[in-house]
Amino acid sequence: MAFSASSVAATAEQAAELGNSLTPIGAEKAGNASGTIPEWTGGLATDAAAIDAKGFSANPYADDKPLFEITAANYEEYQDNLAPGQIAMFKRYPETFKMPVYESRRSVALPDAIYEAAKRNATNSKLVQGGNGVTGYDKAIAFPIPSNGLEVIWNHITRYRGDSLQRIVTQATPQTNGNYTIVRFVEEYVLPQGLTDYNADTMGNILYYFKQQVTDPGRLAGNVLLVHETVDQVATPRMAWIYNAGQRRVRRAPQVSYDGPGTAADGMRTSDNLDMYNGAPDRYDWELVGKKEQYIAYNSYRMGSPDVKYDDLIQPGHLNPELARYELHRTWEVVATVKEGERHIYAKRHFFIDEDSWQAGHIDHYDGRGELWRVAEAHALHRYKAQVPGFAAETLYDLVAGRYLAMGMNNEESGDYNYEHKASSTDFTPAALRQSGVR
Repeated sequence: MAFSASSVAATAEQAAELGNSLTPIGAEKAGNASGTIPEWTGGLATDAAAIDAKGFSANPYADDKPLFEITAANYEEYQDNLAPGQIAMFKRYPETFKMPVYESRRSVALPDAIYEAAKRNATNSKLVQGGNGVTGYDKAIAFPIPSNGLEVIWNHITRYRGDSLQRIVTQATPQTNGNYTIVRFVEEYVLPQGLTDYNADTMGNILYYFKQQVTDPGRLAGNVLLVHETVDQVATPRMAWIYNAGQRRVRRAPQVSYDGPGTAADGMRTSDNLDMYNGAPDRYDWELVGKKEQYIAYNSYRMGSPDVKYDDLIQPGHLNPELARYELHRTWEVVATVKEGERHIYAKRHFFIDEDSWQAGHIDHYDGRGELWRVAEAHALHRYKAQVPGFAAETLYDLVAGRYLAMGMNNEESGDYNYEHKASSTDFTPAALRQSGVR
């Protein structure tokens, strides 16, 4: 289903299915016919397992054992439930890449306020002309009952990630022999409604504020990125600034978009690879292929454990598969193709979006020759106490270079995500960048 300029909100009758045949944010509540995908019964409770002194979530499925393992020797038996990029990984790393498959657990549960917002969005949200923004949108999950591929992508962009968040996360780009250097970031992500001085009149077109400060290694420490992401990107495109600690200057950063280079990523990702995919969707045509039952990395509590060291996790070619967990889930399959007259280093992207959280689970990236180039994989982890889905790590595998980028890890850091972070709008101004970046 290709996107057209028109966008029709769901009817009241359709919206009434949210919380009935559909989950409150639009997934199919029922399991599949074979029983390999269970019914959604509300997700994990906020006290599903223990939270340690640093705020890390214990694994509520610690007693689960793998049902079977997909390897280069048997992947053809399961290829109907695999993405092209997953098959390519078996071929690229036949001796080491594997997928341990566990019982499927539908763990996602969001706050009631988000369920209520999603129901309002179902009948109110519409794509603006060209699909490069949304009107009538409230807080999270713009299109819980999507009618085209672009609405599915906007659900990934507007999915719930908490009202206010501060985190310390790391990034690595291992060499082919596995050697790596950790890059460490302090990041803040805040919805306008999560600010202490929220003003709907002046912040109505802001989707979120994002600030990223590099703290390691020393040669990069003090550099800070600030982004104001907008809802209607036709009315106001993304605004970004960078503070360079060496120059002690704040500059506008229009390159922080599309295929501009990612921060400290050694050329291994584009700006819009962060968070699996982000930013304005206007350079692509979007086709909704449909739903797919797929093995994706899910409930990755073991991979995100503070007991795991980065040396245990980061290996040559790919992350340590012994720490991974894959489950069968329904995904929304969407194909993005660069529009005629536009440019991007990824001529095509093949998305698989988890129906329960609306976050991307897997994305394949193709070059201008139509060859599969990079494979993105998110190791999903539900932080049940805060009722927020997220990642233990996200990866981008370069099939040509034999290298990869691993992002969002925090195993060895001082604490897990802080969803009680307090921030005001003055913390997200260009003037505040210089103070943030003091070494």
